[in-house]
Amino acid sequence: MRDIASCFGEYAVQVSDASCSSNSNHSCISPGLMPSIQDAVTCLYKIILSTQKQLLITASWSKNHMAQGLSMNIGDSPSTAFKLNTNSRLFRKNKGSKSFEFENSQFDIFWDLSAAKYNAGPEPVDGYYVLVMVDSELGLVLGNMAGEAVTKKLKTGTPIAKSSLVSRREHFSGNALYSTRAQFCDTGTSHDILIRCSGENEGLRHPVLSVCIDKKMVIRVKRLQWNFRGNQTIFVDGLLVDLLWDVHDWFFNPASGYAVFMFRTRSEADSRLWLEEKLVQKEQEKLEFSLLIYACRSL
Repeated sequence: MRDIASCFGEYAVQVSDASCSSNSNHSCISPGLMPSIQDAVTCLYKIILSTQKQLLITASWSKNHMAQGLSMNIGDSPSTAFKLNTNSRLFRKNKGSKSFEFENSQFDIFWDLSAAKYNAGPEPVDGYYVLVMVDSELGLVLGNMAGEAVTKKLKTGTPIAKSSLVSRREHFSGNALYSTRAQFCDTGTSHDILIRCSGENEGLRHPVLSVCIDKKMVIRVKRLQWNFRGNQTIFVDGLLVDLLWDVHDWFFNPASGYAVFMFRTRSEADSRLWLEEKLVQKEQEKLEFSLLIYACRSL
């Protein structure tokens, strides 16, 4: 039986270490432009407690000229359960804890961002932790200092829930060059993603969209104003990934100027209709992941 990559090989792009060599004719060379600024990052996590109770936790990192910080929502509730402004002189509390109840569950949040380090975006990259306890069970762990915090703050033998990143949404503003990183599965590696729209100021008659993963070009869309929506199948870390783009507003609604790019993993069961019933059920239990990029292009 042919594997999923070979079945789609005629139409899809395979991303591998070998294809990322500098000698590849399809390598994506980073332009001299500075990438757009990342304004906000929103991550959705699925938590499964030892009691098999499931819940969703949304963590949003944001940054603007007025404030920078973290907010959290539990489930589908529109109200913010936790909010931290790390840039306010009056309300800044970069280290602490908060307890509250939500839908008959007890939540305890511990955080320390006092020594957090940032790149250009709102999400810290080093020197921090955020812990979320749910009914005395460790539900969510964020930050590279989380291991040390767990040892100091929690009792030995504290149950640990299963947590998975379901989706990640990033907002950018600036020019038409967007750079980020993504890990498409828990066992995979982190990949560099570069999205660029080239235009008339670079000697092109029509705008061209290029998307690169680990310096390999996976799509190149010419005459973008006519092909403003589309999709491409790629393979990353053995996973089938749908890459979709919608840049309609760049051309036909310039007042907002937002384009949307989505990378969505797909289980083999979505494409292999001949799988046995038990195998289909097993494949569907695998958690899918999606990365959404909202890109604002300055006029």
